[in-house]
Amino acid sequence: MKISIIIQVPNSFNLNLLPKYMQVQYRFTLVAVSLIVLGFFSCKDNSTPSEEKKGYTMPDSLLKTIEIDTVSNSRVLNTLTLTGKVDFNEDNVIKIYPPISGQVTDIKVMTGDYIKKDQVLAMIRSSDMAGFSNDYVTAKSNVDIAKKTMDATDDMYKSGLASQRDLVAAQEGYNQAVSAFEKAKRVLNLNGGSMTGEYTVKSPINGFVVDRQVNNNMIIRSDNATSIFTISDLKNVWVMANVYESNISFVKMGDSVNITTLSYPGKIFRGKIDKVMNVLDPSNKVMKLRIVLANPGYLLKPEMFASVVVNTSDNKKMLSIPARTLIFDHSQYYVLVYKSPSDITIRPVQVLNTVGDRAYITEGLSVGEHLIGTQALLIYQELNS
Repeated sequence: MKISIIIQVPNSFNLNLLPKYMQVQYRFTLVAVSLIVLGFFSCKDNSTPSEEKKGYTMPDSLLKTIEIDTVSNSRVLNTLTLTGKVDFNEDNVIKIYPPISGQVTDIKVMTGDYIKKDQVLAMIRSSDMAGFSNDYVTAKSNVDIAKKTMDATDDMYKSGLASQRDLVAAQEGYNQAVSAFEKAKRVLNLNGGSMTGEYTVKSPINGFVVDRQVNNNMIIRSDNATSIFTISDLKNVWVMANVYESNISFVKMGDSVNITTLSYPGKIFRGKIDKVMNVLDPSNKVMKLRIVLANPGYLLKPEMFASVVVNTSDNKKMLSIPARTLIFDHSQYYVLVYKSPSDITIRPVQVLNTVGDRAYITEGLSVGEHLIGTQALLIYQELNS
């Protein structure tokens, strides 16, 4: 900063008219005044944030709103950032395959629809179903015939017109007819129980239709390996993260993770590593990690890209404070050390690293000291005003 000092002398003033000793005194006075002014501005420009403002007392109204944090000695955390994506919880995914062949009719749901258990998804017109219902009717009729034959043989046996062998044969025929009827009934019920030749496709669980592979009038076969509907309960989802070989030693089961997505950039989903797949994918040479997350409101959707920050811990400990207590000013971090409403000190600190909401300190604080956690910037400005 350049400072110019101008001392105006009247035009009529002639220094040479003064005696010699007065000329020297006059010049000395001008130099002294200039030095005093320069010193004043120099002191003002080189000022730094004050260590403490004497006489400041925090108002009661502000005191009620602040939160006090404590300096602690905690295990050092490091972070490792991985790429990943949201996936279905495979434990809660149901794939529906057609048990019969036929023509699809009357599809009632679309991909993305929420459905309830036993809700109808589609109808299939099937000759198989017609065969099952016909077998049921035939078996039921055979039971009636066998029952009448057995009753008639029993009457003839009592009258001496039929032998005991005839009666036993009639009873066996009836038992076989009942067994065949029970089998036909079970087969029909397993396939929906319809007597009209149509199979009703129903959902076995509550959830979302996440995949549909059929359209109306499509002909399907029972030996098709492709499911016609996929239902998933998205109340919780998996996040699958990729770990490259160089980072495998830094992760383990139980490590906490913070997950962010492009759809919700300001929201952090917190979880823990639930499973480590101890094999490498042969195509991209990465190992998979699985994180199970609750999904209230169904915010997380399968196939979303995710950034996974793994918090790994070391065996060493050091001083740590909540990151919210830090104030950055004049290329330096500061905290406000609180002892009482009238005893608040601005303290410079050296920050080693910040992981999540914790900052690790190498210099400037001691275990147990209390720091102002909220409204810190406001109080800092008051102390420096």
